[in-house]
Amino acid sequence: MKAVILAGGFGTRLSEETVSRPKPMIEIGGKPILWHIMNIYGVYGINEFIIAAGYKAEVIKEYFLDFYAINNDITVDLNTGNTTIHNNGNQPKWKIHIVDTGLYTQTGGRLKRLKGWLEKEETFLFTYGDGVADIDINTLLKFHKAHNKLVTVTGVHTPERFGRIAFEGDQITSFHEKPEHAEGWINGGYCVLNSKVFDYIENDETIWERSPMERLASEGQLFGYRHSGFWSCMDTLKEKNFLEELWNSGKAPWKVW
Repeated sequence: MKAVILAGGFGTRLSEETVSRPKPMIEIGGKPILWHIMNIYGVYGINEFIIAAGYKAEVIKEYFLDFYAINNDITVDLNTGNTTIHNNGNQPKWKIHIVDTGLYTQTGGRLKRLKGWLEKEETFLFTYGDGVADIDINTLLKFHKAHNKLVTVTGVHTPERFGRIAFEGDQITSFHEKPEHAEGWINGGYCVLNSKVFDYIENDETIWERSPMERLASEGQLFGYRHSGFWSCMDTLKEKNFLEELWNSGKAPWKVW
């Protein structure tokens, strides 16, 4: 199974950090938050990733192009220019597809641009490149298979500036993007999607969290997996510093690997 990670936005709320790199490449504990997210999936045997890049896509490409050399010992023969990389055996067995989905493409448009990278009728994982959680991916997948609908969204609790989802049992009956005043469950990413969702996305301007998810909810195709454990995004410098403090304390809840 593949995991799709959105990593193409401008990250304007973190402009202090995103002048020279995309938000998913901002480091927590010396590693990009993208690396942390991939490790959350990796511990459950998810080893193939599709990164939907956009803003400063070259930074993501350079990181993974150099990953093998930087994370192993190397020998450089300055006389011949030959380089030998000594595999220490501790590298993740990941296959990573980095796809440039456009500079100004919206979230739904980025997802639809990946259609050719995913098989027809395929189920895949999908999340945002700025959120970490101590989520059990196996339990999430079992939940998705049990209801046999097109989409599962992981619901989490957090402050009111995020979009709200309303439940009836496990079915999501409505989805509202960022109301001014509300409390309850929100979309925390870590979704499971069937490739039929591409039919709900019109073009590059489509915002996934609006008309596609609202339509899926109205048709009874959107279910929510309630995650009551740790979850945090990294939208602001305050949130970035919070995650850094947790990591440095040695008690980062999302470190499940």
